[in-house]
Amino acid sequence: MNILVIGGTLFIGRHLVRALTAAGHQVTILHRSRESGAGLIADRNDGAAVEAALSGHDFDVVYDNVYDWQRGTTAAQVEANARACWKTRLKRYVFMSSVAAYAPGLDRVESDGLNTGDSADAYSRNKAESELALFRMHSREGFPAVTLRPPFIYGPGNPYYREAFFWDRLRDGRPIIIPDDGSRLMQFVYVHDLVACCLRVLDCEAAKGQAFNVADPVPVTQAALVNELAAVTGKEAHLVSVRREDAFAAGGHPMGPKLYFAMYFDLPPITMCTDKARALLGVEPTPFAEGLRATYLWWREHNQVSGPDYTLEDELLSRSAAG
Repeated sequence: MNILVIGGTLFIGRHLVRALTAAGHQVTILHRSRESGAGLIADRNDGAAVEAALSGHDFDVVYDNVYDWQRGTTAAQVEANARACWKTRLKRYVFMSSVAAYAPGLDRVESDGLNTGDSADAYSRNKAESELALFRMHSREGFPAVTLRPPFIYGPGNPYYREAFFWDRLRDGRPIIIPDDGSRLMQFVYVHDLVACCLRVLDCEAAKGQAFNVADPVPVTQAALVNELAAVTGKEAHLVSVRREDAFAAGGHPMGPKLYFAMYFDLPPITMCTDKARALLGVEPTPFAEGLRATYLWWREHNQVSGPDYTLEDELLSRSAAG
């Protein structure tokens, strides 16, 4: 198939492009940086620029992977891209959404309502409204939309300071702060499993017009996560409970720049049921320990963070010991 990947130069995109190429597909990447190599050049937030870049091209499948974290990517911008791609050959438009499209809560299923205009979080709102816009196009015009809702994605090449946050501290023999009692639930998906689902929707005719929760079926607590991350290193984690409100009062924040726990890893929990994706797409999740081990081996070879700033953690640990 002739396939366009909008955003194929970062984490998910790189793995996806490799998998599609290995499967024999012809792959074109659309990205905004001329320094990223060959492909079509356009800012995905600029519908007119995308339409111009796609002039003369006709694709069987489009994967829309990109969200602009600095400016946001709105539903109107996603719809403009979708319409620019919608030509006679298009069989699938696969939109990478997120668990954040749901409001916080447990055991979300695909038919649950999404976190739309009432959400104060722009990312959550934009993902939810983008999905709804694509499904309106499907309902009214037959647009072949498919959306995927992954939770936290991990794996080799992860650019976000998440697993590496803990491996740095284990390497340096540091205590690891756990917010409150560490009982908040988290759900993960191995990047190779997510990519496998991306490929499976190509052959699944029933996938058109559908959303899929794509994740490991069993969530883990924050404390259990840290212990799992420690286990693949052969070390034991020294966990120290710190009140979340104390971490915030000291200037800490889940998104940084002052992290007391890995980036985004201390948010109100959203967990999902994954039965639909497993039944229709047939992708069985990689065992968590196996995926973490592969990710750790990649990190050990490519780790570029030396001497993280532990000032905030030292302050919080000192207060905890004194209290």
